[in-house]
Amino acid sequence: MAITAAQVKELREKTGLGMMDCKKALSQTDGDMAKAIEALRKSGEIKAAKKGDRATGEGIVISYIHSNNRIGVLLEISCETDFVAGNADFQAIGRDIAMHIAAMNPPYLKREDVPEDVIAKEREIAAETVKGKPAEIIDKIVDGKMNKFFSEQCLEEQKYIKDDSMTITDVIKTAIQKVGENVKLARFSRFEVGAN
Repeated sequence: MAITAAQVKELREKTGLGMMDCKKALSQTDGDMAKAIEALRKSGEIKAAKKGDRATGEGIVISYIHSNNRIGVLLEISCETDFVAGNADFQAIGRDIAMHIAAMNPPYLKREDVPEDVIAKEREIAAETVKGKPAEIIDKIVDGKMNKFFSEQCLEEQKYIKDDSMTITDVIKTAIQKVGENVKLARFSRFEVGAN
């Protein structure tokens, strides 16, 4: 099947990847846009993983104030160079994630930030709910409940409000593909009028 320039352009706009990468993905999937995006995401994860160990000494602090002026977020998002920090795509990703934080109010950035006593209490509660089940499946059920807890409480594991087929970690991997550098969420603070 012949791949058209319009198809390549559309895929480039959706993924932020280079022309040759997009053309190759479309050729491999017989022009199926959804399959091409999936193939690029899979290969992009490999690229993102290679960049994931590189130092992120630059970045920006993004502020987001919700339209009602009652919720605000400060987010530090890091990258490798000041060139990318000034990039409009990088800044837009930061704004989108700050808006997500305002809406979803995650208490933690990643699961390693959750205090041990909170994890222990959640495991205890999860274990109580499955009391009486066979011993060999209790741990599996509790682990599943803990994964659900982390996916609700940790920003990196939350479903992205603009596309619930992705987590925030997926958004960061896509950002790495788009800007060509390692990108990390460093920290955030969320403020809400009347909340302690």
